[in-house]
Amino acid sequence: MLETQDLTIRFGGHVAVDHVSCRFEPGTLTAIVGPNGAGKTTYFNLISGQLPASAGRVRLAGEDITALPAAQRTQRGLGRAFQLTQLFPNLSVHENVRLAIQARQTARARAALGLLRDMLRVWLDHGEWIAEATRILLQVRLADKAQARASSLPHGDQRKLEVALLIALDPKVYMFDEPTAGMSVDEVPVVLELIRALKSRRDIVILLVEHKMDVVRELADRIVVLHNGRLVADGEPAAVIASPVVQQAYLGLGSDAGHEEAAG
Repeated sequence: MLETQDLTIRFGGHVAVDHVSCRFEPGTLTAIVGPNGAGKTTYFNLISGQLPASAGRVRLAGEDITALPAAQRTQRGLGRAFQLTQLFPNLSVHENVRLAIQARQTARARAALGLLRDMLRVWLDHGEWIAEATRILLQVRLADKAQARASSLPHGDQRKLEVALLIALDPKVYMFDEPTAGMSVDEVPVVLELIRALKSRRDIVILLVEHKMDVVRELADRIVVLHNGRLVADGEPAAVIASPVVQQAYLGLGSDAGHEEAAG
């Protein structure tokens, strides 16, 4: 479904991501971990198109998307949630989700039907978009806040709304960059439950950057470890976590940095 081939980016003389090659298959959740400055978020930015690669390729479902900007990658099926929430703050919760559904459906209709027929479909499908947005808000437990402004939501609910936007886009690849960052202990289980529900689907890829190793252990089918921009470990969670070099140098387990497991 998704592949990076020798993906690299340089900032002057600094190589932030260094020839990283990985394949991600449908039905898997891969956690990408490593210490601060390892290149995890930069790698995400290269995949989703926020940064242009200095070298290497990104392929989605066999198509080379390396030269495409972020918006076109989204249209082709890359969905990205950021460390900081990306919402329409002055619109209601329901309007945020409906617009994501509308963007997805309109882009697909335009490709299939042409512009004039697409304009007609906008009117015909409006009720369907409203109904689908309502269903998604029920799924993420925000139905009771459907009419609230997105900017008025507490942080945990904003993270849930961002997951709702990803679900509305119906991507082939879900990318979560520290989805529990800044959340209270009570809020974390709800977001993890949403990701776990997505994981039950066998037709999508889920990528997760997360510094909390208890979250990684609970959700990941596979762990990829980056260090100084290079891929240094890749495999099943138990094997990767048990590796002494990964524990000491990259995850901070068994060291003074244990409270900052895989931070960054």
